[in-house]
Amino acid sequence: QQQLVESGGGLVQAGESLRLSCAASGRAFSEQAIAWFRQAPGKEREFVATITWSGGTTHYADSVKGRFTISRDNPNKKAYLQMNSLKPEDTAVYYCAAGYPDAYTNVDLYDYWGQGTQVTVSS
Repeated sequence: QQQLVESGGGLVQAGESLRLSCAASGRAFSEQAIAWFRQAPGKEREFVATITWSGGTTHYADSVKGRFTISRDNPNKKAYLQMNSLKPEDTAVYYCAAGYPDAYTNVDLYDYWGQGTQVTVSS
């Protein structure tokens, strides 16, 4: 089993930064890929970023590439999403997910999800 708890969301102005954290409780954390997804009101949940179990490979959605950085700390069972140069269109609930997906952008292939943390970016 794996429980994920996100934190770090909030209200910021455009151009500012936030760092989201994902704390895991399961023993398999260091074996699992971690991803961040987001969901804006009225929209489907969309892929943001992912990192492999070792941290050696990362992938990003085109919309956040160059602004967001995903990282992980396996000994402490945590993952992070550093978000810089935030834009109003980044406003959404951000979710941390863990699993063994064959296709890292596919929301249905992740086994564990957190409850989400709200990020609001004002213009």
